[in-house]
Amino acid sequence: MYVYQKNVSPLNAMVFVLMTVLLAGCGSGGNSIIGGEKSGGKPHFKAKHEPWRSKAETACLQSGVGRGSPWIATRSALGGPSVCGAIRPFKVSALSSGSVRLSPPATLRCPMIPAVNRWMNDVVQPAARRHFGVVVTDVKVAASYGCRPRNNKPGGKLSEHGFANAIDISTFTFADGRKTSVDQWRRGPKHARAFLREVHKRSCKIFTTVLGPNADKYHYDHFHFDLARHGKRGTYHYCR
Repeated sequence: MYVYQKNVSPLNAMVFVLMTVLLAGCGSGGNSIIGGEKSGGKPHFKAKHEPWRSKAETACLQSGVGRGSPWIATRSALGGPSVCGAIRPFKVSALSSGSVRLSPPATLRCPMIPAVNRWMNDVVQPAARRHFGVVVTDVKVAASYGCRPRNNKPGGKLSEHGFANAIDISTFTFADGRKTSVDQWRRGPKHARAFLREVHKRSCKIFTTVLGPNADKYHYDHFHFDLARHGKRGTYHYCR
């Protein structure tokens, strides 16, 4: 649970500016649909202003996540087009106190950082020890921030990647040099398939969206994790 604090003037000023821009783009109100287009004629997407996003990010920033860490660096704001970006994004190069490298580093908004660390410590490493006898030392990031529609389908809903609220993982490297990629889901060695299935299943307790090879043709070779809010209360977990 995040604790809100008052009188944090620099951060509140940033939030105010961001909210002003977002509301200006919403036209008639917070539920209005916003169209977006990347430079160079790339795919359009649809999105809407969702107040919970800035509230969750602001609370996380005020809690001090990432402060003073050599593997978590502050990036300049990811601005637009439309609602893409984050108030204060981070470039994360490692997890678990620096012991697990993210390659390449992931660009994420604040709430994703503790979630991904918890995932590594409580899900991935126990599964690695159980099925490989060693820990994971390197994780390949297939995607993090990207202002685009879901599955890159023109006219689709803006992906959680557009909010820096998602990460895609394709390969795990273990301490003894072995590697397991998500595309081994069906045809890999038995222990690798068991590892991947355990990671997928247990990830659903941490992330609100978990997609893998069984989800659709777009996720045959990677896991997608995000913290989108599903359902009327925003507490539903969508895992496939």
